[in-house]
Amino acid sequence: MQLPELTASTFSEHGALAAANPNYRPRAGQLQMAQAVARTLQDGGALVVEAGTGVGKTFAYLIPSLLSGERILVSTATKALQDQIYFRDLPFLRKALGISLNAALLKGRNSYLCPYRLELAESELDGASTAEVRWIGQVRQWATTTVTGDMSEMPGFVERSPHLPLVTSTRENCLGAQCPSFTQCYVNKARREALGADLVVINHHLFFADMQVRETGMAELLPSVRAVVVDEAHQFNETGVNFLGEQWSNSQLMDFARETLRTGNKLARGLGDWAQLVYQVDEACKRWMRCLGEGTNIRLSWGLDAPERVKADAWQAALQEQASSLQALEDALQPVAASAPELARLHERCQLHRQKAQLFQTRPRAGRVRWVELGGVTIRMVESPLDIAGDMRTRWGLAAAEATTDAADAADASAEKPAARKAAEATEAQSHAWIFTSATLGADPQLSHFTQACGLEGAQVLQVPSPFNYSKQSVLYVPSDMPDPKEVGAHGRAVAALAAHGAQALGGRTLVLTTTLKALRLIGDALREELLATDAVEVLIQGEMSKQRLMERFREPVPDKGYVLVASATFWEGFDVPGDALQLVVIDKLPFPPPNDPLIQAKARKYEESGQSAFARLFVPEAAIALKQGAGRLIRTESDKGILVLCDPRVVEKGYGRQLLANLPPMSRMRSAANFSEAVKRLAASRLAGTG
Repeated sequence: MQLPELTASTFSEHGALAAANPNYRPRAGQLQMAQAVARTLQDGGALVVEAGTGVGKTFAYLIPSLLSGERILVSTATKALQDQIYFRDLPFLRKALGISLNAALLKGRNSYLCPYRLELAESELDGASTAEVRWIGQVRQWATTTVTGDMSEMPGFVERSPHLPLVTSTRENCLGAQCPSFTQCYVNKARREALGADLVVINHHLFFADMQVRETGMAELLPSVRAVVVDEAHQFNETGVNFLGEQWSNSQLMDFARETLRTGNKLARGLGDWAQLVYQVDEACKRWMRCLGEGTNIRLSWGLDAPERVKADAWQAALQEQASSLQALEDALQPVAASAPELARLHERCQLHRQKAQLFQTRPRAGRVRWVELGGVTIRMVESPLDIAGDMRTRWGLAAAEATTDAADAADASAEKPAARKAAEATEAQSHAWIFTSATLGADPQLSHFTQACGLEGAQVLQVPSPFNYSKQSVLYVPSDMPDPKEVGAHGRAVAALAAHGAQALGGRTLVLTTTLKALRLIGDALREELLATDAVEVLIQGEMSKQRLMERFREPVPDKGYVLVASATFWEGFDVPGDALQLVVIDKLPFPPPNDPLIQAKARKYEESGQSAFARLFVPEAAIALKQGAGRLIRTESDKGILVLCDPRVVEKGYGRQLLANLPPMSRMRSAANFSEAVKRLAASRLAGTG
């Protein structure tokens, strides 16, 4: 039996899934996607699937992957989905399908306990804070019981704990095979298991890290596979752009300097004036930081010789001083590098930092964009490609790839490869199967916004709609009397008043998504004023506690207390609240990308230079995808009911509004404030009656 037919029988009403789960019901969209995946696995090539909420896309790609007998790599954007696939989905499917499968879960280096770093932290407790001492003690207690070393398994673990770097390693400070604790290394153990596995669940960062390692000819991190599935593919290009570019920050440099001082005094005391050398590095760093000035959440574009608003002469002198200070430190580390693995690694890191200082003195390379991010105390310099298309086209092995490569791409890194090597890569890739999937990938039937950015113009494209009955389960309300979003204060207060009205009727159960941090604060404060006299509803604002804690509070309200969550950025996607804990989603305005963002500016210039409209080709598709992601927070199951409010009159007044609305699920629509008031009352009443 061919793989597509075997897949179809598994999804049938009398198949293996139905036998394993009495509640299973066949879904046409899920079967359509699964068979497309099966054909791609069987024949090779690339498949891009946009699968609406509720399709069941994870099983739609996992089942044909497991039935294929191929070695499979599954890449996701988030650790949460990695854990779901490995710990929940794969055990169920192995049992349901009767398959004996060796699977492995591989996360980034900083997800695993580093025994050497833990010992180092314990040896330096004299200068540690009380919180650090307590936390390191908890880690040591857990370390005696762990098998995997995965920090997320530690009781009470907080993903963004400031203490985490004390006991985990980075690419910069890892000692590799020279580490005294190498035989106990959990990262190395996880990689060995991955290399021998039939199916490996990784994340996008590891995918690009492995690609980069293979480019150098070093040992790969991941097994050689014929088939790769990329889930949460809407983040794939952004991850690749960040990884394939160059980055350098003051925090990286200062961490290196502090570690050099500590290690030099410990392992090479008297063999170098470590305090003076590190002081010179620190002073040089402060000098170029002063050139940039102060700011938080600001991106500065880069001219030819320096970032905007920075004098080129001063910038060049500051970075030259930095390079010189690093050269002096490198010269001091070179004679002692062979005496200890820690000193050898510091010598290598010093060389890399010096090279970064020299790189950012030069002009940006052709086909790349450069900028500086100011984040309060952290300053980060970035040089990246506009997208990953040029680097990835030959890897996909698509017949149409060469025909779509334009003159601009000739400047990309991939075009610099020798012709023989490019041809070999393309030949090898043609037999591979590549599957990319997400709930939101584009604003047109060809999903061109995604495929062009990733070099997948020759891929097969499939759109599978959600099985939910949106016209009965949800309503879209676009207020007819909302102020113009340009009137920031008036608009923010109007959004808060509307959200407060809905939240009072529903007893909370409201998510307000904002497009900027300024709007987040304005609307959050205004909402608290609106609901000041209402003890039954509490306003939660992103930034006032961890994302994890905010999600927990919102999903599990206490008796007689409901919540309004005001959030931005990461809450537009990946925030899943099924059931009636969320019944109202309010979006403050259309989520166009910021026009002053250097990467957006560079992409816009590329479109304009080719005679195309940057607004039509870039800004509208970006807004459509983000809007669809935000709207997707509302209906998560077949029984959910709710209201989506879009507080931006442009969506009905401007011509592009039709395209944006067309990309939303087919919800019922209303414009009247009276109808909205009646709708939230009915929603609340149906919930209390147990019918909604």
